[in-house]
Amino acid sequence: MNINENYLNLSDNYLFADIAKRVKAFKAETPMADVISLGIGDVTQPLVPAVVEALHRAAEELGVAASFRGYGPEQGYDFLRDAIVEHDFRGRGIDIAADEIFVSDGAKSDTGNFQELLSADCVVAVTDPVYPVYVDSNVMAGRRIVKLPCTAENGFVPQLPNERVDVIYLCYPNNPTGTTLNIEQLKVWVDYAIRENVLIFYDAAYEAYIQSEDVPHSIYEIPGAKQCAVEFHSYSKTAGFTGVRCGYTVVPKVLSPTGVVLRRVEATRGRASEGLLNSLWNRRQCTKFNGTSYLSQRAAEAIYTPEGREQVKATIAYYMENARLMRKALTDMGFMVYGGVDAPYLWVKTPSLTPNPDLTPSPSPKGEGDFKKEWSSWEFFDWMLRSAHVVCTPGAGFGECGEGYVRLTAFGTHENTEKALRRIANRL
Repeated sequence: MNINENYLNLSDNYLFADIAKRVKAFKAETPMADVISLGIGDVTQPLVPAVVEALHRAAEELGVAASFRGYGPEQGYDFLRDAIVEHDFRGRGIDIAADEIFVSDGAKSDTGNFQELLSADCVVAVTDPVYPVYVDSNVMAGRRIVKLPCTAENGFVPQLPNERVDVIYLCYPNNPTGTTLNIEQLKVWVDYAIRENVLIFYDAAYEAYIQSEDVPHSIYEIPGAKQCAVEFHSYSKTAGFTGVRCGYTVVPKVLSPTGVVLRRVEATRGRASEGLLNSLWNRRQCTKFNGTSYLSQRAAEAIYTPEGREQVKATIAYYMENARLMRKALTDMGFMVYGGVDAPYLWVKTPSLTPNPDLTPSPSPKGEGDFKKEWSSWEFFDWMLRSAHVVCTPGAGFGECGEGYVRLTAFGTHENTEKALRRIANRL
């Protein structure tokens, strides 16, 4: 039996699995430790009442023969697709049709799976640091990956590729840096994609957290974007659906990239390229996906009701207050902090300092009583865990340009967030 050798090119562990393993080991060694996680982007606030009520109603429907439903449409129920069109797009002046929306079990699945439509010789560009799924899913397929550095020096705004690429992954508000692109900065990418026949995969999973007026919520706010971009959305962080599982992907029918992406299609199969990605994604979903559950879709529909929208808005405000507190407190401690303004993530530079000698981290900083160099991401992760009992995410796990940073999330409770900040301050 042969295996797909591309899998051997993956790192040994998925970043968050590695973090969980280290935290589990520490808890086993120190069972009395009260560990607070500001690392993985999981939410802590409960589902809002409108969503809970919708789940109850949907469950009751499925418990009665007259209203019971079995398999649903792979593309999603019309009631949810229509609500998405009305509230997420039409309200912003964007013309998206219901049959261009594909409901899924979350953005992670679709951002990882959409690459299946591409040929193996496509060259893929990603920002660095980057959400690992974009890289790993293309490594599994054997594609060459070009990295676009995002650093403090360039304001975490990636530069256009200096070589030919076929696909570009963009995530804004960004995971992990928490930074954003304004309308003019995003327009540069859309214009480039149209000019160079490049396909953009745009991950908008955190758009609900945007506070600034000049930051677009959708790439389709940029003229021409429907011709070059697929957009991914998620309810996980917007409405606490990390356990409920629901999101959606937009594949415009006018999307018609040429070049490597659709190489030889018209010549060999007699099919026009316009609308092809929409139809191919539909074909893929009908084959490999049984559709998002009825309960999850009714729950998502409730987010768009007047009550649901206000309740979700309050939840987002709760997390963004955490982000504000974290940004201020960490800055006051002397850290360089990025993000946390239009996103629930903070990108924090690791320090160059001597920690409290009574709370020596493991591994210990090397030097003669004075730590001159910046801590690595994993060194600072270890110090945070062992000395402050706080979990962060090492930036190195997001790529080479993530080294020297850690990611913190604002998804904790107010109480745990404030407690974690006090612990960090007391142990510096």
